[in-house]
Amino acid sequence: MIKKAREIKMHNYVCYGLADVIGSGAFTLVSAWLLFFLTTFCGLTPIQAGSLFAVARIVDVIMCPLMGYISDNFHKTRLGRRFGRRRFFLLLSIPLVAVYSLLWVEGFNYWMYLLVYILFEVVYSMIIIPYDTLSAEMTSDFNKRSKLTSARMYIAQLAGFAAAFLPGRLISYFGADSSDSFFYAGAIFTVSFMIVLFFVYFGTWERSLEEIEQNERKIDETEKLPLGTRIYNIYYDFVSTLKIKTFRSHLGMYLGGSVAQDIFNSVFTYFVVFAMMTSSVTASNLLGMINGLQFFGVGLATWLTLRFSPSRAFATQGALAVLAFILFTVTWMNGSTSMAMLYLAAGIAGLARGGIYAIPWNNYTFVADVDEILTCNRREGIFAGFMSLLRKASQALSIFLVGVALQMAGFVSGQTNQPESAINMIMIIMIVLPVLLTLWGIWSAFQFKVNSRTHAILNEEVARLKRGESKATVSAENKAVIESLTGMPYEQCWGENTVGYINRSHMKSQSAAQPKNA
Repeated sequence: MIKKAREIKMHNYVCYGLADVIGSGAFTLVSAWLLFFLTTFCGLTPIQAGSLFAVARIVDVIMCPLMGYISDNFHKTRLGRRFGRRRFFLLLSIPLVAVYSLLWVEGFNYWMYLLVYILFEVVYSMIIIPYDTLSAEMTSDFNKRSKLTSARMYIAQLAGFAAAFLPGRLISYFGADSSDSFFYAGAIFTVSFMIVLFFVYFGTWERSLEEIEQNERKIDETEKLPLGTRIYNIYYDFVSTLKIKTFRSHLGMYLGGSVAQDIFNSVFTYFVVFAMMTSSVTASNLLGMINGLQFFGVGLATWLTLRFSPSRAFATQGALAVLAFILFTVTWMNGSTSMAMLYLAAGIAGLARGGIYAIPWNNYTFVADVDEILTCNRREGIFAGFMSLLRKASQALSIFLVGVALQMAGFVSGQTNQPESAINMIMIIMIVLPVLLTLWGIWSAFQFKVNSRTHAILNEEVARLKRGESKATVSAENKAVIESLTGMPYEQCWGENTVGYINRSHMKSQSAAQPKNA
């Protein structure tokens, strides 16, 4: 017997959202400070430090789909039946997440730092992949899921602010020449990760075993596929999403904005300390300001999206980011006397970043609607997985390339004063590359044709086709809108294409049957 749906109370929303103390806090601290810590205190070259991210991402590409498969099937084990197929891994990760604190210990060699970072990535995948399924496990109600996501987003903003701001306070206490500030920052966050995982485990729930097994009986009636074929189908689904025009333009916005911010994050501390010749405390204060103002940036982006469209909202936020980059350049040209302009630039950068991060995550729900008219299915998980994998890969690559560029420009680890070539490279990395990427994101935004009018037409057409009405009776306006969203002829919609392995198999079977019917 399937249990009655549980009521989600306020403490459940909070407990669910607390997991992004790990998702946001851990990687804000890493992206803002780890490269600086490793090159300043640990004797690693920029290339060595940057390669940690690149090598670990290769492991992540394997770990993500594997962890998803294990999580989906773990209820078949005794541990999964007792502790939950998803939440068991949250419980298991409480002691394992302690590996994060080792990243901030001075004195290891390169191979030890690489091993520790890979282990943390494995533990992080054990946490975040099962966690990402919990909102759907806890409720099927759209509004309640939206509230769960909102709780997660706001807690993520608070964690990001703390991760950017805390190191500066510790540096003020221990001194700029001591690595203790980073060790204690890592230790504080590690303890907080353990605490929040405890609350997430006991404040959330999953589907009942009876419901899972009932759904499995329906699946068991279908043809069994070899494991290798299943893995191939998963990756085919991922790659075939690129055939959808709306998804391609969405990825341009997502990557253009996010990679620009990753590059900015990874080199900003170098800019403040070496190019502006100020302190790491000032860098922490500025990062705290940027992350704090992201709250208001999210609100501004939401208003612009509802008032106009996602594309115009992103273009506006992207323009703010370009303005911030220009102000940072002017500040550098004027020297360290322009602290007021430095803080002004940081404030504008924070307002821009809130929208640059938030708008694409809002957009990808519309992408799934466009996908439905092509595949006849809802595949939000495929798009979320693709975005997560691509996001991690792009973040690792950008940080690695920053390390390579700094070393090629003559950056000397552990030195207070850097050669002019290194300073110039810092400015190129922090200003030129992010501006070019942001402009790509703005251009992609204008290719993103989803708005309130086109989305209503899309929903109308999907509903019409679900009723079994003929594609031949589509109106000229609806046909033009669907083609502008999908990038394919209307005749190829509703399963007549190779988007997704199910459609591909259908098209192959049709092709194979064609000669027999001739």
